[in-house]
Amino acid sequence: MKKFLLFIFLLTYSFNASAHMAHYNKFNKIEMEILRDGEVIGYNYYFFKKDSDNTTVTNQLKFTVKLFGATIFEVESYGEEKYIKDKLISFNSKTQQNKKDKYVKLKLNEEKNEYDIKGSSYTGSASIENVIGNWWSHKILQTSSQISPISGSIKEQVVTFIGKEKIELYGKKYEVEHFKLTSKDMSIPKDKRLNFDIWFDKKNALILKVAYTRMGNWEYKVKKFE
Repeated sequence: MKKFLLFIFLLTYSFNASAHMAHYNKFNKIEMEILRDGEVIGYNYYFFKKDSDNTTVTNQLKFTVKLFGATIFEVESYGEEKYIKDKLISFNSKTQQNKKDKYVKLKLNEEKNEYDIKGSSYTGSASIENVIGNWWSHKILQTSSQISPISGSIKEQVVTFIGKEKIELYGKKYEVEHFKLTSKDMSIPKDKRLNFDIWFDKKNALILKVAYTRMGNWEYKVKKFE
């Protein structure tokens, strides 16, 4: 039954694929707070810039994990996705993870109709069916694989519909659809594995909350969108 409902979800949104970026063009900014074990430790912001059929989505992310006052893990990242209508043309990112540099340089190869990727973890080609693994876009719930916005690696995934729920964020109530996003191959090491709970607001076509467990209980929650 859940697989059937997931099929209906994907079918519904696939009919509206060409309007994907047009929908997000109504946004200027999406602000997410990052929490670990209930404590705010950082942020993930998305900014939208429109110019006719061109859309640029800028991603800023930063968080710091401390133990007894000492920093044990920190990440700061900047990324930029460029679209013409609904087509991803390029993506570039720079990330510092515990003072180690990571990067992605992606361009659409129009002759081959595929992506060319140069990343800190992967260099090669990728199908245009992939999406960038950022939380602003509901397309991450529709694809069978994603490209890491940090390193460029390609990760196969499975999305399962859990059910309809009601949640409250920052004093506002939402009716949402709960999904589970996991790696297709669950035998890979846990620190490389996808294993997320995602709460999707169909009315606004926004992912409102993401939760996962890795060195604590993590949450990405939309605090504001405009």
